This record gives sequence, structure tokens and C-alpha cells, in this order.
Amino acid sequence: MKAAVLVDNIGNNGLPGEWGLSFYIEYKEQKILLDAGQTGLFAENADKLGLCLADVDYAVLSHAHYDHADGMPVFFAKNNKAKLYLKESCGENCYDRKEGRMKYIGIKDGMLEKYRDRIIRVPENLEISDGVWLISHSKESMKKAEEREHMYLKEENDWVPDGFAHEQSLVFETESGIVIFNSCSHGGADNIINEVSAAFPGRKIHAVIGGFHLYNKSEEYVRCFADKVRATGVEKIYTGHCTGEEGYRIMRGVLGERVHQLEAGLEIVL
Repeated sequence: MKAAVLVDNIGNNGLPGEWGLSFYIEYKEQKILLDAGQTGLFAENADKLGLCLADVDYAVLSHAHYDHADGMPVFFAKNNKAKLYLKESCGENCYDRKEGRMKYIGIKDGMLEKYRDRIIRVPENLEISDGVWLISHSKESMKKAEEREHMYLKEENDWVPDGFAHEQSLVFETESGIVIFNSCSHGGADNIINEVSAAFPGRKIHAVIGGFHLYNKSEEYVRCFADKVRATGVEKIYTGHCTGEEGYRIMRGVLGERVHQLEAGLEIVL
């Protein structure tokens, strides 16, 4: 399988970046879009890379935040067949507290209703096609994320902590082992790897790809996290976006050459 990074915070070789993530993935005979960044930039970069979004067989949304979802209307305009798989609990109600105020960081208002005929809601683990899975994560790991990240959901007229029930991993079975994509890993990439491993007993985890939400964490936290990731035995790590430059630097220092930097235009062959 191979994956092209359409959008990451870091641009490269004439491809601009933005705060967000988007991947174009080829697996067996299938073409898959994971996330679409926050604008139409992912589509512009796909064109520059010679990738045709009209040929995508299906799309996946990792979670209900704008920097992964808001490019999807551009995708729907370019592709008239692909369904979008998202968690059943995805809503237009995600907020972050910034300077004492609640800032909306969710899916663009009205998108879920406008494109309801293109959307498939996923309640739990689901095998989309042979060897391609959507994996939900435990309430326990997401409870820790809720306590750690201090993000919120608006439910009716009340604010409740976001337990990230809207987050899912896109997982592939390959000859080299299991490959995990999780764009922000709010539940903790170490927890995510361990839970995916439990879902595929006896199979090694070959690679984990995505953001690790370390940009706002202390050096002590990141070093401890890197040690936990090492303990999972994962062989390759590709990370960017919300991992942040400092988080990447620390992880690279702890884990060495198994860690690779995501950037727009990067091709990952596994």
C-alpha cells in the first residue's frame, strides 16, 4: 500500500501546507481519502501530484474537527460516488476554550445535513472492505483524553467535556503487519496502538501514521509518551500536524530513525 500526504502543517516542493491533515491512500485496488484539511488546498495539491479525486472509492473522516472536515464539500464536488464514513456520534458541536472564551472548532455548520445522502455513520468497529477497518477506541482511553485536552461539546444549552467518541482509526491489514492511521490521536497514540493490537491478536503493528496532539504538551510529557510508544513495538512512525515541531524533535531524539516527519507531498510506501 502507499499513501500520499495531501495536506499537513508543513509544505514542501511547491506544495503549500495548512493546519490540518489529508491523505490519499491506495490499498490493493482501492483509493481512499482520509480527511480533507480545512480548505480546498488538499484538492489543489492532489492535482499537482497527479492524483484524481474523482477516482476515490470512499472517504473517511477521522474526527469532527474543522481542520479535517471542512475540505469535504470540495471533495464531494469533485467526486460524485464516494461515501464518507464517520463516527455515529459526529456532530457540529465541538469547541475549545481560548483565552477564556469558547471557540468553535467543529464541522462546518450544515454540512452533515447537506451531504446526508453521502454519509455513512459508523457505530463501532467496521470492516469497510477486505482488510480495511474502522476501529473505535475505549471509553477508558477517551476519558483520559477528556481530562487531558479540555475540549468541549455543546449539548442543548450546556457545555460538556469532549470524550472524543467521534474519533476513529483507519486500519489496514498488510503483509508487513497492521498499519494505523489516526489523524490527531486524542486518545493517546500509545493507547490507540495497544487497542488496535488487541483487535488483531497475534499481528504485529508495522506503522502508525498521523498527528499525536503533542504541540501543547511539556517536554516531560512527550518523553514519557515516546517511551510508551516504544513499548508497543511499533516499527515505523510517521507524524506531523498537531504533534508540533518540538514534539517531533523530542520523539525523534527518543525513538530515532523509526520516526519520520509528515509534510505535504510525502509518499509513504508500506
